[in-house]
Amino acid sequence: MSGAAPTRMGLLRARRRLDRVRKGVDLLHRKREALVRELFHLARPAADARSAIAEGAAHAYEALLAALAVDGGTALRPLGWPARELKVEVRPAQVWGLAVTDLVERPAVRRTLAARGTAPTLTGPAAEETASRFETLIDLLLQAAPHELLMRRLGEALSQTSRQVNTLERRVSPGLENQIATTRRTLDEREREEHLRLRHLLKRRKA
Repeated sequence: MSGAAPTRMGLLRARRRLDRVRKGVDLLHRKREALVRELFHLARPAADARSAIAEGAAHAYEALLAALAVDGGTALRPLGWPARELKVEVRPAQVWGLAVTDLVERPAVRRTLAARGTAPTLTGPAAEETASRFETLIDLLLQAAPHELLMRRLGEALSQTSRQVNTLERRVSPGLENQIATTRRTLDEREREEHLRLRHLLKRRKA
């Protein structure tokens, strides 16, 4: 477009495009502010969830080390058989036009000694405490997963919106403004030249 001949029609098109760019920048600014507000709204619960997960993981591994010290790895290994299958129900959702996933239903992770199906004589209190701690940790992870996904999507959308704003404000808009100014100067020079030529012709005709 910058290589096109400077004409009044081109000047009008550039002005209309600049107007659309400015409106787009305004909309993107408002979208970015909304995303920032949403992120701040989710920041505290997400930070609390991460702290709870970190604390739960620390307690779980402390219990695991204690169980290993008491029962040994050979005695604990059979307690993990068979592998447990956890099924969750999810559904797609949208937040600010972003595709996210809602966790609709999740199973009860924490179980009683009878539900685990282990013989009481083969399971000591340290092993039971370890299993309970890790089940609590899994429950915390399932609770935090949808919010973590939403936070990540919002962060990606905020980064993309900021890049779009910077591109429009620093490249597209200045380029159009420069094109409009150059075209206007060229048209003004042509108009002055035409005016001088017309005056010269009128003088010659009168002479």
